[in-house]
Amino acid sequence: MKIVKTGFTTWENRHETFVEKIKDLYELANDDSLSPIDSYNDSTKGLQQLIAQAIAQKLPLRALGAGWSWMKIATADGGIMLDTKPLNLMFDISVPSLVPGCKSDPTKLFFAQCGNGVWELSRYLRPRHLSLKTAGASNGQTLAGIIATGAHGSAFDVGAVQDFVVGLHIIVSPTRHIWLERASNPVVSDAFIKNLQTERVQDDDLFDSALVSFGSFGIIHGAMIETEPLFLLESYMARMPYDATLQQLMQTLDFNNAKLPNGSERPYHFAVSVNPYDLDGGAYVTTMYKRTYAPGYTPPKPNLNGIGPGDDAACFVGGLTQAIPALVPALVNKLLAGALTPYSRQTGTLAETFNNTILHGKLLSAAIGVPITYITRAIGLLLDVNKTAGPFSGLFACRFVKRSPAKLAFTRFDYTCVMELDGAFSDTTYAFYSAAWKKLEEEKIPFTFHWGKVNELNIDRLTTMYGDNVQSWISARNKLLDTDTRQVFTNATLKAWGLDKSL
Repeated sequence: MKIVKTGFTTWENRHETFVEKIKDLYELANDDSLSPIDSYNDSTKGLQQLIAQAIAQKLPLRALGAGWSWMKIATADGGIMLDTKPLNLMFDISVPSLVPGCKSDPTKLFFAQCGNGVWELSRYLRPRHLSLKTAGASNGQTLAGIIATGAHGSAFDVGAVQDFVVGLHIIVSPTRHIWLERASNPVVSDAFIKNLQTERVQDDDLFDSALVSFGSFGIIHGAMIETEPLFLLESYMARMPYDATLQQLMQTLDFNNAKLPNGSERPYHFAVSVNPYDLDGGAYVTTMYKRTYAPGYTPPKPNLNGIGPGDDAACFVGGLTQAIPALVPALVNKLLAGALTPYSRQTGTLAETFNNTILHGKLLSAAIGVPITYITRAIGLLLDVNKTAGPFSGLFACRFVKRSPAKLAFTRFDYTCVMELDGAFSDTTYAFYSAAWKKLEEEKIPFTFHWGKVNELNIDRLTTMYGDNVQSWISARNKLLDTDTRQVFTNATLKAWGLDKSL
């Protein structure tokens, strides 16, 4: 593996919301003089050597993806950060690589190295007439990053990206790396294990803990993903009254007799965005319907002012800056008028629909997961908070996601409404967030925080949100990592959350 020490002593995230002091940033790359599998295994050894160095120097170590998170979740405060983006090998899976009786179709599986971006995965799959089952609201994240933070996906009957991982290759110490899969769903054969020169571990609790682990279970070097045949999405966005009918739809996801573009047909994707300064104008409702792939369609047209079919508010809210409070409603309405333009029947693949990696300006983003039965009540409370702790310079964007089996997936309810609160980078936005979380707790509305976005977590809040799963996750981390390696993969954020405990 190629290792370049950049000498950088600071690192800034993609959204430019913080700068972290570090000892160095290493840029990593595969050795392209070797065969793909030999290059992959060579990088495994290189990553083990870096862990050994960090232990010897008593420094924290973190593998960095695309730097997409608003929190210091991937930082090694005062330590070494590893730029893994060039580690982007991908492999098809053949029948000899799978255990007899494997539940998965080998033609729909592939194995990807940690640094691959979502857009790279889609580019690899397209010629094979395959697609990811879901994605986030954009394609800029790396595979390891989107799994490790539990990025919530885009389809409420499908799940989040981590839910289609069937195996993880994790480097857990200078002398040990493992292939981790569920005991209830064995996947790979002895031949596959031999090719990776690794050790098989089959454990449901360990697997469900490691899926969403924010880089604290070692270095996820590779993941095996289950895909499906290439498909199209037929997308619409329209303004609809934010009335009892729409609110009932949001609280039940019952689309019988729904007044949507395709009537009672159950969508693949359903999203509702509420502008707190123009409730009378109605909510922005996006629906996407899954269609069999056929050539000859016209791909979605980008909206250069902001929102296309798969984009989220982070693509345009950065255009808002800290403003005089009295001007915020007018500024939000003006910006939304250009960014949220209704459209009808735009057609594209998943990758073509959820494809925006362009960010316009510095912004803040928080997201909470709420059971769908509570969502309209939660929106009402946030509207009230906005009157006393605002004005919040953004909108309330709701997406709906199926429950994830990962221990600390924030999409933990049977159906989770993910309410995204993208706003201007300002003290007022932070104050609004804090007031909102406090109000939700006072009113006893269950909620969780998106791990990679602005949150105010501690062990008490985590225990309220996740119950026994918190201790189960901590126990799994202690089981998988020895004392030295656990220390290396502990950063200030993990300590603040109370997830660094030893047993």
